[in-house]
Amino acid sequence: MRMKFINKLANWYFTRRALPYWMVLLIDCLICYLSGLFVFWLYYRGAVTLGNLGILSKTILLYMVFNLIGFRLFRTYSGIIRYSSFVDLMHVAMAQGVSLIIAEVMHYVVYGWQLQFVRLEGRQIVAMYVVATIGMMIFRVLVKTVYDVVFASDTGQRTLIYGVRDGGAALAKAIRNEKPARFLLKGFISHDKKYDKHRLMGVSVYPADERLGAIIEAQHIKAVLVSLLQVERFRNDTKLQDLLIGHGVHIFMEEPAQRFVKDSSQGSTDALKEVNVEDLLPRDPITVDMPAIGAMLKDKVILITGSAGSIGSEMVRQIAVYHPKNLVLIDQAETPQHDIRLMMHFDYPDVQAETIVTSIAKEGRMEAIFRKYRPQYVFHAAAYKHVPMMEDNPAESVQNNIKGTKVIADLSVKYGVSKMVMISTDKAVNPTNVMGCSKRICEIYCQSLNRAVAEGSVKQENGEPAITQFVTTRFGNVLGSNGSVIPLFRKQIAQGGPVTVTDPRIIRFFMLIPEACKLVLEAGTHGRGGEIFVFDMGKPVRIADLAKRMIMLSGRKDVQIEYVGLRAGEKLYEEVLSNTENTLPSFHPKIRIAQVREYDYAQVERDIEELIQIANTYDPMAIVKKMKEIVPEFVSNNSVYSVLDK
Repeated sequence: MRMKFINKLANWYFTRRALPYWMVLLIDCLICYLSGLFVFWLYYRGAVTLGNLGILSKTILLYMVFNLIGFRLFRTYSGIIRYSSFVDLMHVAMAQGVSLIIAEVMHYVVYGWQLQFVRLEGRQIVAMYVVATIGMMIFRVLVKTVYDVVFASDTGQRTLIYGVRDGGAALAKAIRNEKPARFLLKGFISHDKKYDKHRLMGVSVYPADERLGAIIEAQHIKAVLVSLLQVERFRNDTKLQDLLIGHGVHIFMEEPAQRFVKDSSQGSTDALKEVNVEDLLPRDPITVDMPAIGAMLKDKVILITGSAGSIGSEMVRQIAVYHPKNLVLIDQAETPQHDIRLMMHFDYPDVQAETIVTSIAKEGRMEAIFRKYRPQYVFHAAAYKHVPMMEDNPAESVQNNIKGTKVIADLSVKYGVSKMVMISTDKAVNPTNVMGCSKRICEIYCQSLNRAVAEGSVKQENGEPAITQFVTTRFGNVLGSNGSVIPLFRKQIAQGGPVTVTDPRIIRFFMLIPEACKLVLEAGTHGRGGEIFVFDMGKPVRIADLAKRMIMLSGRKDVQIEYVGLRAGEKLYEEVLSNTENTLPSFHPKIRIAQVREYDYAQVERDIEELIQIANTYDPMAIVKKMKEIVPEFVSNNSVYSVLDK
């Protein structure tokens, strides 16, 4: 009955927004008054205290004037008591310290005066202020503790925090201040052996080893939080990840974007996001001098093809923040391009942007665009990229990828574009499929055209020597791109499976879309022309392991993996792009320069024109045969075109 009453009383108080300032001030004054009575009682006991209660009260009220001065200076009454922190307690102590100094000074000034007050000794005044300070601190701590106990949500997840220092303690404070509580702190995880069997903030610190599994079971842990400053270390500890996922623990990380919003050392539950498999893939941080890149692109006219795609749309976002003079955005997918138009309107209203729906292979339309807008930089991301689709439709691969690239490159030269950056793929290295070969032919054309420009054998529209520099960037799979394996697996898991993997041995390299685009901008703006830049994609990922981890993260127990065999043109292992045998170092540790053979521009142009003519016949065998003549290293794998390699 008594507990029910206390619970009701606590709920009544804590469901109010906060005590008004005057109420906090009144409680503090009451504590000061009672502290004065208590100290006097300690010295003179009950009878003397009661006999002098009137004059004693008048004396204490006089000293409380000095308390009010300290309260006003440090605004001790303005905080919300239930959220009191160490800083608030320090303010109370400093306010009382100032009040004590004033009281002691005034005590000795008026001590000889004939006044109707109790003449307290100096040490009694000190004791009175010390007791009042302790009382006010206890009041604040008690209210906060009761609030935490009453409002500790029964539905909150029992939680461990990864890391003791570097953001771990700050995150712990943040989750304890969150109301209603989503997470109930039950301990910390640390690799540092000196913290073994230690306690921090009232909870235990546990080792990040095999013993943790038993602790998770015993403590019924449901969540692990990782602070922003610990993300890289956690991401590279796959053994710990597997242990947590295997025990059904939900993992939450602070999002990197929050680093720029607030001091990450302070911790915040607003930034916590439950991880996807993309968040757990090990990768090294990539540092790019974006302000320097932005200075090059500011007030420039920039044309981006494939602007509605995964890479193209991220390029738009990253460039728009630097206020180019005009963004000319081209894509043939109407609905996604409309989304880009809306994004520019709402997110970047100060940036002039032209959102155009057309195919890059339409020479007349593209020439009209170049003539009207006169771009200074071109980022060419438009391409058909799905291996099985292009294997079945080689004519489209030629007409869109190869012809489209030739149209953009030729117009860049004709209209005096300073630099054209073409985005290629790791599948262009020793291609085994039509899509990869089409991108290799695009690389060859751009590189040979750059050589022709350098030799002065091609001209601009006005007859002046061409000035365009051609730079190619080559990288592998990007996480979360349209049609990539991760969204497919996620959909299959949601449908109950099976999750289809082509082969248990197949591996791929992955990179985040924003990181890939930063490297594209870095390579594009710093390249001098003619280079094929290849990106360090980090560690390879076994696709079967990726599928298993996604199933475990989903919590589904009934989803199976089905191996369906390699698709037409697919490799078991993608080429390592950035090894030292076939590349040279560049201006960035994550970017290297591919060593490839050079081609004669005139011969390349003739071959491509012939290939385009063959593509117009829509004869797959004839088209692929010509592609193999241009790229002799193109050897089909698991494909109907393998007969052409005999």
